[in-house]
Amino acid sequence: MSFKELGLSEPILKSLEDLEHTKPSEIQQQAIPVILAGKNIMAAAQTGTGKTGSFVLPMLEMLHEQAKPYSKNVHALVLTPTRELAAQVRESVHSYGKLTNITSTAVFGGAKIFPQKAKLKKGVDILVATPGRLLDLVNQKAVKLDQVQILVLDEADHMLDMGFIHDIKKIIAMTPPTRQNLLFSATFSPEIKKLAQSLGD
Repeated sequence: MSFKELGLSEPILKSLEDLEHTKPSEIQQQAIPVILAGKNIMAAAQTGTGKTGSFVLPMLEMLHEQAKPYSKNVHALVLTPTRELAAQVRESVHSYGKLTNITSTAVFGGAKIFPQKAKLKKGVDILVATPGRLLDLVNQKAVKLDQVQILVLDEADHMLDMGFIHDIKKIIAMTPPTRQNLLFSATFSPEIKKLAQSLGD
């Protein structure tokens, strides 16, 4: 199966070609069509399986022809447990989406907050964030989450292990109930299943 058969359009296919990504991985083959159909997913995926591409590629496809978000708004939100992963996901968004007009940024602790606020001022299509820093920015009225259409919880098991469950629940409560939910986890503990249920059907 090719990326084209998965329903991705020319600008994204061209970026994949430039990166020499010739064939979708198993998780990409399974997840991309389901996400493009607007459905919620809960997927078991380890790092290194092409997991990031399995949600970044369909998000780019769904957002690249949409109107831009306005002041401080976000169309897709990716929550990650660590700043390293946040930076990595943002890099994937940038490299896969380089021929689209998609705007994106990553926000995380351990970095100055003012440049992050400045980047959010005009609004971004895709925001990648660690939960604690995102809540700081929400509390400082630097970002709004009421226009989020797609919510991704990446490495959800690690986020729960690191004690982010309350932060995640607060963030989810700020997003519209109509959003699409994409949950990725290496393991499916009872806590993860409970979290997935709390996202709604």
